[in-house]
Amino acid sequence: MASLLSLSSKILIKLMLYLIKAYQLISRFFLPPSCRFYPSCSDYAIESLRRFGAIKGSWLTAKRIIKCHPLHSAGNDPVPPKHHDYREY
Repeated sequence: MASLLSLSSKILIKLMLYLIKAYQLISRFFLPPSCRFYPSCSDYAIESLRRFGAIKGSWLTAKRIIKCHPLHSAGNDPVPPKHHDYREY
């Protein structure tokens, strides 16, 4: 059961990455570069999905897109590092 869940999660992530890459390719031809942040929101989404998986990566991406408005400061906004819990039990 766990391997099936892992496989479906990997497929979902691949599909999401494919859609983001398609957006990047299409938007290059039709939209001028206007991202307020570095890395761009689509690059941020790719990195967060790869680092955290579909659920947390999507949540981080949504939070990032919500910040994209004139009242929020722009600039460098990297994907947070993945913390590991090294406590001994």
